[in-house]
Amino acid sequence: MSAKHALITGITGQDGAYLAKFLLEKDYVVHGVVARRATDTFWRLRELRVLDHIEIIDADLLDLSSLIRAVDRTKAEEIYNLAAQSFVNTSWDQPLLTADVTALGALRLLEAIRIVNPKARFYQASTSEMFGMAQQPVQDEQTPFYPRSPYGVSKLFAHWSTVNHRESFSLHASSGILFNHESPLRGIEFVTRKVTDAVARIHFGTLDKLRLGNIDAQRDWGFAGDYVEAMWAMLQQPEPDNYVIATGKATSVREMCRVAFSHIGLNYEDHVLSDPRLFRPAEVDMLVGNPAKAKSRLGWIPKTPLENLIPMMVDADLRRVRAE
Repeated sequence: MSAKHALITGITGQDGAYLAKFLLEKDYVVHGVVARRATDTFWRLRELRVLDHIEIIDADLLDLSSLIRAVDRTKAEEIYNLAAQSFVNTSWDQPLLTADVTALGALRLLEAIRIVNPKARFYQASTSEMFGMAQQPVQDEQTPFYPRSPYGVSKLFAHWSTVNHRESFSLHASSGILFNHESPLRGIEFVTRKVTDAVARIHFGTLDKLRLGNIDAQRDWGFAGDYVEAMWAMLQQPEPDNYVIATGKATSVREMCRVAFSHIGLNYEDHVLSDPRLFRPAEVDMLVGNPAKAKSRLGWIPKTPLENLIPMMVDADLRRVRAE
């Protein structure tokens, strides 16, 4: 039997790199979309030692014609849309770009699939930021959405576009509503990497204080390497659907800092400052997901607790800063 082909947008990002590695280990032929306008490099793929095993395709979520060619060229049975303008804070400064890439980009890809290969199975990377001002203490697939950022609004458009193409055109289109997921490959602009990188720099004496925004905000943090397995599992199901992917446990930024600093024997209170100027224009105080549906239907459970994940990230940043 010939190998399956998968097409991944956003392959240079954290999730794209882990998903590529996971699929390659399952003997997929992996094609990765790269928008040459992006500043992303291939360092994550190199770090996971998979770059040489991926076919890179020039295409862009802003350009429907390039997406049509990518879908046609690869004949991929599975298509994973992980590309986005994914930094929440930037979305307030660049709301139109965020909407064009994150919202309309997903719709363009869905249209390319509908036109070229409607039998392909599609995964949309949705996000807990769609819940925003959460209408329930714990969020599941039935919780009403209330996004609180241009990023969350754009992701919600992409999410409902996925549902609409599933129901209107019978596409096998699933949406994974992923809560925060981190790793040593996380971008430095995200709070977990900002903390673990600072811990490493404080350890080596090149930094003394770390300024953060609302350190009492709580998030449901898991490991990206675990979460990509859920993405794949969704596309193996007989019918497409929406799934919350989370750990079910909320942890504050403050507690995450404590875990990170204590890993090298320091007290976070001596180094972390909460700066009101870094607060978001519209704060999301707490998000925590209920992954019961994913567990029962996909057989998926998170395997890496935050108490293991954050030290893993600190160790990676210690190696990076030492190498500098």
